[in-house]
Amino acid sequence: MIHLASRVPDPAVRRLTATLYGYAFLSDLVLLYPLYVVFFADTGLSVGQISSLFVIWSAAGILFEVPSGAWADVVSRRLLLCLAPLVTAAGFALWVLLPSYPAFAVGFLLWGAGGALVSGALEALVWTELDRLGAVGRYARVLGRARTAGVLGVVVSGVLAGPVLAVGGYPAVGAASVLACLLATIVAARFPEHRPPADASTPTPDDEGDLGWCDTLRAGVTQIRTRPPVRSAVLLVAVVAADWGALDEYSPLLALDTGVRAEVVPLLLLLLWAGVTVGGLLAGVGERLGRRGYAALLGLVGVGLAGGALTGRPAGFVLLALGFGAGQLATVLADARLQARITGNSRATVTSLAGMATDLLIIATYAGYGLLATVVGNAVAFAATAGPYLVLGLVLLTRRRPTVVPASSTAAAAHGPR
Repeated sequence: MIHLASRVPDPAVRRLTATLYGYAFLSDLVLLYPLYVVFFADTGLSVGQISSLFVIWSAAGILFEVPSGAWADVVSRRLLLCLAPLVTAAGFALWVLLPSYPAFAVGFLLWGAGGALVSGALEALVWTELDRLGAVGRYARVLGRARTAGVLGVVVSGVLAGPVLAVGGYPAVGAASVLACLLATIVAARFPEHRPPADASTPTPDDEGDLGWCDTLRAGVTQIRTRPPVRSAVLLVAVVAADWGALDEYSPLLALDTGVRAEVVPLLLLLLWAGVTVGGLLAGVGERLGRRGYAALLGLVGVGLAGGALTGRPAGFVLLALGFGAGQLATVLADARLQARITGNSRATVTSLAGMATDLLIIATYAGYGLLATVVGNAVAFAATAGPYLVLGLVLLTRRRPTVVPASSTAAAAHGPR
């Protein structure tokens, strides 16, 4: 049976997307985002201690990523999406109630665990529900808008953080962050979830049925190891998402290197977030890109990031915004491609494995950038780190087999006549 978008019950799709967008917005409406480094410094932590906290945060994400993904394939994904903000909120509360290095470390562990509970579970739930409604071809567009809602949450938190800090100090900022997490949990409870058992009358080699946690984890790893299309999709997600995601952390330093005053830096960063927002909103258009189009998009990421960094001027942030926007679009399309190629009941597990690979590459990028910037400066290090996008674009162009296909086309083929 072929799923047609025209047969989708629009109220059901609207409920799913509205819940998703609200959840994404509230999950990133954390007023501690723009202030936590300053908070740590005001508490008396050294730069070395703060750096070690970032390592703990990254390690927590890697540690919890895959186990939570397999869990999301065994239990209710909606339940995990409800639990995730509560776990994160506990970490934020600990920070403001007991501001100290041990509390900050535990808080980062909880934050990493909360993020891991969402990663994999969210994408799998949204894909499964859209597939059930015959609207899986909308996945990239919906995911792109969800990412944009998250960006808007970050922007609003940046606008509100200063005034709230001035009025109530760090306790008020922490309380507002906890409140946003609690609201996200309430919204998550509205997610629809239908997880019917596998149809025994139409077994397939990739249909694992109802598995336990260990078997589900094994099935996800096996799918990546034995199915080249899935493996290549996982690698593409990791490479595309990691580079520009890591470079985002160094954009304030790049802004200062252009000679602007510190108070101007947030304005330049706002330009970058505007680019990321537009990139997410263009996901529906980007679905039409074929292999060559996607390769060109990756080239645009590399040229925008490298060219903008090497100008050494504030105007270069226009090019950087273009690069970051193209990076967001490329990431959404890569994720849609991965979801379209996953089969069986280990969808969240495979997605989480892609997330773990992304985190590992981000850490490697941090290390490489730090070493390179020490020798040649931020601008050259930024440009060099963006270089892999040009290489990856060339690799995709030289492959005979199409690498990027619209999610709707893949889904239609997967659900065609049997």
